[in-house]
Amino acid sequence: MSVTMVSGPEAGSARRTRLVEVVVPVHNEERVLAASVRRLHGYLAREFPYGFRVTIADNASTDATWRIAGRLAGELPGVRAVHLDRKGRGRALRRVWEASEADVVAYMDVDLSTDLDAFLPLVAPLLSGHSDLAIGTRLSPWANVVRGPKREIISRVYNLLLRSLMGVRFSDAQCGFKAVRTEVAQALLPAVRDEEWFFDTELLLLAEQHGLRIHEVPVDWVDDPDSRVDIVRTAVGDLRGMWRVARASLRRPPARPVTTSIRRQIPAFAVIGLISTAAHLALFWTLRAVLPAVIANAVALLVTAVANTAANRRFTFGVRGRAGALRHHLGGLVAFVAGLALTSAGLTALPAGAPRAAEMAAVIVANGLATLLRFLLLRSWVFAPGKDSR
Repeated sequence: MSVTMVSGPEAGSARRTRLVEVVVPVHNEERVLAASVRRLHGYLAREFPYGFRVTIADNASTDATWRIAGRLAGELPGVRAVHLDRKGRGRALRRVWEASEADVVAYMDVDLSTDLDAFLPLVAPLLSGHSDLAIGTRLSPWANVVRGPKREIISRVYNLLLRSLMGVRFSDAQCGFKAVRTEVAQALLPAVRDEEWFFDTELLLLAEQHGLRIHEVPVDWVDDPDSRVDIVRTAVGDLRGMWRVARASLRRPPARPVTTSIRRQIPAFAVIGLISTAAHLALFWTLRAVLPAVIANAVALLVTAVANTAANRRFTFGVRGRAGALRHHLGGLVAFVAGLALTSAGLTALPAGAPRAAEMAAVIVANGLATLLRFLLLRSWVFAPGKDSR
């Protein structure tokens, strides 16, 4: 792969002894590139108390992006441009971060959807040595986010799957606003396989596996209505990346459930079941406005079933840690299929044109039977003592 670089004069003054390199990965962004980089550079020059470098990482643009990037690098102190002849956000970040001599490397999306006032809180814990990685999160109660329902649902479901199936503790893997201590990035990068959108999620998964400290910053974030991201393609790529990483976890020693009496398991299961049922009904009612009853029920049940298995794994059956998590969730999917069959049968048994209140009643009755079946399956099969050790 060929890499071309254009650099201008360095930014910062002698008093700025620490260096932070901010990468802006771009592909065919001629419309917004100049305005965004000038805005970012102006903010850093005025407000940022450390030395900085802005690197425009053009990955295989076919429009005027590279020409504009080169012009910006020649005009603005501390801005440089790097061109790669192959596409991929992860590939662009890897090339720049691997060669960086900065104390901290960071990246942000070219649309600057995240308020720049969050940048110093993002990198300060890394420069002080308090944390190893830092991420912006749009899913914190203290975040202020403006975006459409489609992106909101996809983001929340994806991060729910990460927390449930992969056992992660960070809240938002997809926010395009992250920073890493350079020596940490360069140590982890050889193990990161993805070169596109799953790149930073995989980096975070590796960081957690190695016990590194991840700092989260709630951000103000406004969705770019003209974003060039292919949501469906990106989501499929992310799911493939999750599956690849999850398969690797199957080779680890599985976690063994703690032997607990049924008398102690039933109350925990009942509380989790009530919460899951309420969430299922609320999501079903919401989706029913735009989807057929059977499909709305299937989507609502799948989302809540993943969370239900994760909660029962931890609180009902006393299993901690990531080892064996994928096995347990695959077993939980069997319980999901059984529940789906019962609730779908209840819905299809209703006469055509039945009111939504009748649909809710049918779902509630079928859900009660499915909950009992779920408990029996989880206790006697998925989390049976000694099952993981065979």
